[in-house]
Amino acid sequence: MNERIRKALESGAGRVAAVAILIAGIGLAYFSVRRNVGQSQASQLAADRVYICAETGKEFRHTLQRGEIQPIPSPFSGKNTGYEAESCFWTADGKIKQEPTYVLLNRYKGVAGPTFCPDCGRLVVQYNPAVYEGATPPPTKDEYTKRRGKKAAAEDKVDE
Repeated sequence: MNERIRKALESGAGRVAAVAILIAGIGLAYFSVRRNVGQSQASQLAADRVYICAETGKEFRHTLQRGEIQPIPSPFSGKNTGYEAESCFWTADGKIKQEPTYVLLNRYKGVAGPTFCPDCGRLVVQYNPAVYEGATPPPTKDEYTKRRGKKAAAEDKVDE
């Protein structure tokens, strides 16, 4: 069998086939190592987040690096004024929408009281809960005020 391989490699077509097999093997090894040793797709997605500049109110994407803490540098203000945005997937009439509205919590703006989405007017909290079909939408500002009482709502200092 070794003799047959040696004869095949001595021919021009045999050499081309050997080089093609070698290149394919190197390519497979590269992709295998890259997939199994590099950062996973899930961790890449988790690190890529939306931030809002507390000074300008503008959104920007940022990929977290190891050891980074909030606030992060904002490309708009040039200062550490970037805070992670909360995602609101609700409409004003309590329906679910596909694309989120990104909301900066009042606590990061230095504003007292709970945060309400500028798009739908519903309560937004830190680690805003996931949205699913059949879920009860968060209260609007009016519903929140009625539920908490005007005095309690006025005394709120941070998001709940």
